[in-house]
Amino acid sequence: MPRLVDECDRMVRPIPRPSGERTARPQAEPGEGKSVSLNQARALRRRMTEAEWRLWTWLRAHRLADQKFKRQVPIGPYVVDFACLSRKLIIEVDGGQHADSPSDKRRDAWLNARGFEVLRFWNNDVLKNTEGVLELVQLAVQDRPSPGALRAPSSPQRGEVKKSF
Repeated sequence: MPRLVDECDRMVRPIPRPSGERTARPQAEPGEGKSVSLNQARALRRRMTEAEWRLWTWLRAHRLADQKFKRQVPIGPYVVDFACLSRKLIIEVDGGQHADSPSDKRRDAWLNARGFEVLRFWNNDVLKNTEGVLELVQLAVQDRPSPGALRAPSSPQRGEVKKSF
């Protein structure tokens, strides 16, 4: 990729938190009947980390593989950092507090059981190797079938002859 990463960084520069991390998200365990409210997701959008802002610069507005990504999306009892719902692809950008986290493993299992693929990247990787992260996301998008690809071909219109090859 060209050095557009640097140009976008200059255009969208968030004010980093002193510690570089946001406050902990409210956690609800699957099966407890709790769901994350839209207001909580909106609050998380306002408190994105510097790494999340950098990745969002490239995911927003169909900029990556012409796919629509959303940020801080409530899915069941969780809020995911980024989601391409048409491809059932989730991207999480994590800080050091997520290393070997049992709650992240439960969350990933819950999302996988519902057909989502979860990609996790460290904040440091997004900040220092943005192009590499974007390449991996693009490969994951290409590997996930689009809903249209799963449908049967349309039937011939009236008077149209079906071609067989």
